[in-house]
Amino acid sequence: MAVRVNEWAERLAPSLEDFEQLALAALEGLPAEFRELAADVTCRVADFPDEEVLEEMGLESPFDLMGLFEGVGRAQDGDMPQTGQMPNRVWLYRRPILDYWAENEDTLGEIVTHVLIHEIGHHFGFSDEDMEAIEDAAERGE
Repeated sequence: MAVRVNEWAERLAPSLEDFEQLALAALEGLPAEFRELAADVTCRVADFPDEEVLEEMGLESPFDLMGLFEGVGRAQDGDMPQTGQMPNRVWLYRRPILDYWAENEDTLGEIVTHVLIHEIGHHFGFSDEDMEAIEDAAERGE
């Protein structure tokens, strides 16, 4: 058992850069059809949502939000971009994700993939069942 303890003794929490790499790996592991649909959605990583987001969503703690879709989803605007519209993006929030990871049995990669799929799913207006099917396909490597 000492070997396992030593494995963790020198490790640091994943950085924002590490999270960007996890997000890229998660994107690459998504089913091809979903990746193609999400090609116009960019992914950003931050430690926490900013104060404006917290206020808009009525959240008391920055730990209450692991990810956020920002923009106008296809379920709302069809495929027609509006002039002056900011690009659609997904935010992954490192510290809330790490907090969730510490309290659950899922791997960090599984959590990042889950949040990414959930937030991109908002872009398309997918149901929870649709997003679960995409996650299952990603886990199977389809």
